[in-house]
Amino acid sequence: MHLRLISWFFIILNFMEYIGSQNASRGRRQRRMHPNVSQGCQGGCATCSDYNGCLSCKPRLFFVLERNGMKQIGVCLSSCPSGYYGTRSPDINKCTKCKADCDTCFNKNFCTKCKNGFYLHLGKCLDTCPEGLEANNHTMECTSIVHCETSEWSPWSPCTKKGKTCGFKRGTETRVREIIQHPSAKGNLCPPMSETRKCVVQRKKCPKGERGKKGRERKRKKLSKEESKETKPENKGQEPTTESRDQRENKDKQQQKKRKIQDKQQKSSMDLFGGLTSP
Repeated sequence: MHLRLISWFFIILNFMEYIGSQNASRGRRQRRMHPNVSQGCQGGCATCSDYNGCLSCKPRLFFVLERNGMKQIGVCLSSCPSGYYGTRSPDINKCTKCKADCDTCFNKNFCTKCKNGFYLHLGKCLDTCPEGLEANNHTMECTSIVHCETSEWSPWSPCTKKGKTCGFKRGTETRVREIIQHPSAKGNLCPPMSETRKCVVQRKKCPKGERGKKGRERKRKKLSKEESKETKPENKGQEPTTESRDQRENKDKQQQKKRKIQDKQQKSSMDLFGGLTSP
């Protein structure tokens, strides 16, 4: 009986030693995988390491590896940075880098903004745009080619010649239109916005108010000629002067006095001549 109890005691002791050794080996493996693992992490980390940063994140945060010198450090973010897209799974939420030519993306197959030198088209980044499209250097996208669009022609203008609508038989008339849509870089250019053609009308005389350019010039020359005659001096060498009304009245009075004196002298000379000739 005693021997049986002793044997059971050694069996239980060996089993406990075996369990202890298994736990110790599991702890050694965990330490090798995650050295210095800590549960009191900062910055959204669920578990972390002094050497590798975050090892896992708190719920709804994204795990992403950031380069720090020669090594990569794990961080936990509420949203993925530019150049990455986020994926969620029951195990881990992580950020994955976009393709090399893509600046921002929705997923690995759909880019939303390309890097310099590439043009975005249907989620792809292209060196050159497909046929029928052109590269827009402002938006860095492949856009449709836009051709010029114009309005309808206006009615023909009245038949004119040198700015007049009368005094001629053959003249010209014009019509115009406006640009509704300007073309893009590869679009068709706009046609002429005006057209002119010859026209024939029944000749009619111009009224006084429509003498045209030559008539106005002749009228100006005639007026200037009349003004020059009015200011021209009566005697050569005499400077033209402008007299006031009082000066002209005084001058007239002096001329009247002078004529009266001349008349008196002429009358007295005639009386004297008559007395000498009487018998």
